[in-house]
Amino acid sequence: MMISIYIEGKKYTVEDSKNILETCLSLGFDIPYFCWHPALGSVGACRQCAVKQQHFGSTIKDTQSHLVMSCMTPVSDGSSITIFDNEVEEFRKNILELLMINHPHDCPICEEGGNCHLQDMTAMVGQTYRRYRFNKRTHYNQYLGPFIGHEMNRCITCYRCIRYYNDYAGGDDLGVFGVHDNIYFGRVQDGMLQSEFSGNLIEICPTGVFTDKTQSQNYTRKWDMIFAPSICQQCSVGCNIIVGERYGKLCRVENRYNGNINGYFLCDRGRFGCDYVNINNRPKIPSNKQGDDWVVLNERQAVQEAANGLKHNCNRIIGIGSSRASMESNFSLLKLVGPDNFYNGINNLEQERLLLIIEILCNSGIQVPSLREVEIYDTILILGEDLTQTGARVALAIRQAVKGKARKDAEAQGIFDWQSAAIINSAQGIKNNILITGVDKTKLDDVAVLTYYDSVQNQARFGFAIAHALDHTAPEVKDFDAKLNEKLDIVVQKLMEARKPLIISGSNAGSKELIASAANIARALKNRGSEVGITFIVGEVNSIGLVMLGQKSLDAALVDICSTHTSSVGLIVLESDLYRHAKANQVDVALNKVNYLIVLDHQYTLIQKKANLVLPVSSFVESDGTVINYEGRAQRFFRLYKPQSYEKNTVIFESWRWLYLIHDCYINYIRKKNLHIDQIIDAIIYYFPKLIGMKQTSPDASFRICGQKLARAPHRYSGRTAMYANVDVHEPYISQDDDTMFSFSMEGNHSVQSCHKQVAFAWAPGWNSPQAWNKFQDKIGGNLYSGNPGIRVLHTGNGSTLNWFNMIPQSFKTMNNVDRWLIVPYWHLFGSEETSQRSQCIQDCMPNPYVMLNQLDALQLKIQKNMLLKFTCAGQILCLPIKFSTNLPTGHIGLPLGFPDIPLFLSGMYAQDVQGVLL
Repeated sequence: MMISIYIEGKKYTVEDSKNILETCLSLGFDIPYFCWHPALGSVGACRQCAVKQQHFGSTIKDTQSHLVMSCMTPVSDGSSITIFDNEVEEFRKNILELLMINHPHDCPICEEGGNCHLQDMTAMVGQTYRRYRFNKRTHYNQYLGPFIGHEMNRCITCYRCIRYYNDYAGGDDLGVFGVHDNIYFGRVQDGMLQSEFSGNLIEICPTGVFTDKTQSQNYTRKWDMIFAPSICQQCSVGCNIIVGERYGKLCRVENRYNGNINGYFLCDRGRFGCDYVNINNRPKIPSNKQGDDWVVLNERQAVQEAANGLKHNCNRIIGIGSSRASMESNFSLLKLVGPDNFYNGINNLEQERLLLIIEILCNSGIQVPSLREVEIYDTILILGEDLTQTGARVALAIRQAVKGKARKDAEAQGIFDWQSAAIINSAQGIKNNILITGVDKTKLDDVAVLTYYDSVQNQARFGFAIAHALDHTAPEVKDFDAKLNEKLDIVVQKLMEARKPLIISGSNAGSKELIASAANIARALKNRGSEVGITFIVGEVNSIGLVMLGQKSLDAALVDICSTHTSSVGLIVLESDLYRHAKANQVDVALNKVNYLIVLDHQYTLIQKKANLVLPVSSFVESDGTVINYEGRAQRFFRLYKPQSYEKNTVIFESWRWLYLIHDCYINYIRKKNLHIDQIIDAIIYYFPKLIGMKQTSPDASFRICGQKLARAPHRYSGRTAMYANVDVHEPYISQDDDTMFSFSMEGNHSVQSCHKQVAFAWAPGWNSPQAWNKFQDKIGGNLYSGNPGIRVLHTGNGSTLNWFNMIPQSFKTMNNVDRWLIVPYWHLFGSEETSQRSQCIQDCMPNPYVMLNQLDALQLKIQKNMLLKFTCAGQILCLPIKFSTNLPTGHIGLPLGFPDIPLFLSGMYAQDVQGVLL
């Protein structure tokens, strides 16, 4: 309901369910605050947001205004609010002075300097003089792991940290200790924070209590960095991030607000896993293998060598793409080698799962919710996907969905959504239903009302049985295990009671049958009239987009290379480690058949040792491109800096630029103008009309409307001169960027209400910290003024064109006296992903490689503690330390797939020659 209020004598029409602080901030007024946060609500801990309120309503008429805390006071019809008043301003000053009594005033050495909400609020209230002259309270700091620095003496006891960590993110190893003026936020003892979302403490904390340790290695103040909007490359969710650099080093990764996806928060892999772009031992100069030696080449020589090598040595050129490369790069490879010779670089089984997912998303007629929409579903069934490790930001959204019932009950009691403490107190453990199946425990089990651990085959059968119980026209599961009837009844009952159920599965469990069962359940619920949604998590940042470009798998490429009728084969491998996706002996045989091998990558891989030509390519912070996430949303990322600007001898280009240069040279085409990325996007749309939405991710049109470039650096940026003062006193020429609307300087537009969706950094006058996002939103916690970046290119129709899936697998049964053990994946946020595991801070917290075994199987194999398990799988011999699980089904071996020397393709294969080996 909308009501009328008066702010500083002017009338406004606002929502009646909001508090005064949120309402005023949404209208553009500046009110200082600390403890309130858009995602956390209000607890009234800091008293900083005072305003005056006077009622003129029909039932209440005040003769004078009252001092109220705006975060704890709802707006009321006809009330008058005064923000700028001598009494109010004096009150705020006094509160801030009290909060600052024990603060060390160490801004010059604090890593939050220039990015600090406390600094902003101190300036806003005008508290410029410190009267306290006694000893300050001091605390010892804790070691909280390789990511988070701890400086408790800066704390102003706003309680944001534990409200986020415990209540929002579900962590249980950070607490508050002490009383009165001796409050301490930390762990019971030193140790790494266990939550996969601990890095958000850096932005949640309004002071410098929690700081980014990884930034310290390349530390630079915010005003001396250049920023760019980007997309996290470490999983398929596609969270929006801001990346910042100085001196050619990635210094900072921050959350970039997107009202459809990540909102205010990132997972720790996305925040801390990008340091691989700073590795020194990466390819930087093209190199050509001549005999046993490598010869470095310049740009022209490298392009000519590639064209000549392919033209003179090869009758056929095969290209292998990559799901961690952009759409533009994969299409450029496809254009060079031709559609018949383009292979997507995904193994055959994974491709089958991805194609099935795309078919379901496009033709099921079932809603595919955005990440933000996941939070409003009232019952969620997760089939086989360990979300906290494979799609962590989705897991965080599910934790918010759990609280939906408590919020609804609180609303019925007249408690507003922003009254977080009251909601928690009234909830008394009430929560929405989360139902989980998997091969072992997951980090979401603590909020689940039912868990079921079994093989993926039996999980799929369980899923098909659920669908049949919901709709008897769905295929029936023959010989269903009667022991599971009780669990089946619970799941069916919870789903039937749900108004908005959500079914989640994905490709990471290694079973297309599990994916099909999820689709059947969703369809059965839709037939019953439920507002059902479906979500599938996939492997990498551009897995969905890559399969939309080409449907010939890596296995097919290796077979074609080795076929007898193919001779003089040239091979181009794009940003992919083939040994990670296919059997080593199969890759070796294929590479030995190749006459000329070109490898493009920004990291060293084993395949480069066998290459004829290695071309160094830009990482995602050095290039422009588009990726398509798990829900089919195309999103654009932008170049942060040019490597050549800092290292003159480097020859590093975007993959798509290298490939087009080779293409032009190969066909003797002389391009009159430099190639722009928008030209490639136009070509993609021409050949793949379904991807027309990609054009809307290009900011070119909005740039023309704005009429000027957009700044990559804050207004106080001083680096153009200072960076090179020891080299040349003259101001260096500013690099230009013809591919985007961004300027490599502080010059340009940065209006919070400008016409562009791509925000390079969160800054507004008086708001230097991440709290500045309030200034970019149409309302607090809403969408960006110009709309959220990204556009869906996979569209779900209203009607279903799919029949019931009938691929019900046979029940998995352990075969006694048979040496066959099914490999199942154990995914890890730190270690399973290819690029982030190269970051030093990630390596420091990766678990050591291991093998998981059921304790009953260990007894059968006569395995003892401190033994290694040795086995053979896909021609590869592994010998690893053993961990034991009571939940992993017998007859299975769990492996941390994706770890070094533990390739992804082992999922679903069988191990043999299993035996214990003494250390």
